[in-house]
Amino acid sequence: MSAAESRRANGARLDLRVVAGLVQPGTRVLDVGCGDGALLELLAREKRVDGRGIELSQAGVHASVARGLSVIQGDADTDLADFPDGAFDHVILSQTLQAVRNPREVLLHMLRIGGQAIVSFPNFGAWRARFYMLTRGRMPVGEVLGEAWYATPSIHPCSIADFLDLCRELDVAIEHGVALGRDGSEEPVGDGRRANLRAELAIFALRRR
Repeated sequence: MSAAESRRANGARLDLRVVAGLVQPGTRVLDVGCGDGALLELLAREKRVDGRGIELSQAGVHASVARGLSVIQGDADTDLADFPDGAFDHVILSQTLQAVRNPREVLLHMLRIGGQAIVSFPNFGAWRARFYMLTRGRMPVGEVLGEAWYATPSIHPCSIADFLDLCRELDVAIEHGVALGRDGSEEPVGDGRRANLRAELAIFALRRR
């Protein structure tokens, strides 16, 4: 059984398993936009982390609290400024970057609050999204957007190439970059050219220089 098949068999969303693999056991973790708490629960169970979460939706907060997790309702765009410097070892933003109003500022706060920032996002530069636009002339609906363009929470979609440009602009060190294919295959992001075309999802571990 491959590593990707093993992660699928364990029942967690594929990218959450990859993110969890970047987190050190017993560390302090803040999950920004934690949703229903699935990742925090995974980290608490398998990594014994001291985990906290912040989630915009009341439904997500209720679901997380029902799992026994420490999660508060809050907005990443405004409330991260209230967290002190260095309060956490890892700050995670899982498939939420494209849904915040100010991705650049959110990323800077994550790097201020935590020793390491872990970010995952759908890659809008993938060939399927490009082909959909080319052949249909419409925003792609499915695994990239998830919903019709007028209903999706994605307000700042980006590609892997866009994100690498942002990291260079902010002078952020990329410790680890993984590109995930639709079939669960993994490859290093590298210089981003191949990954930007092939990957459906990207996961980065970042630190301040």
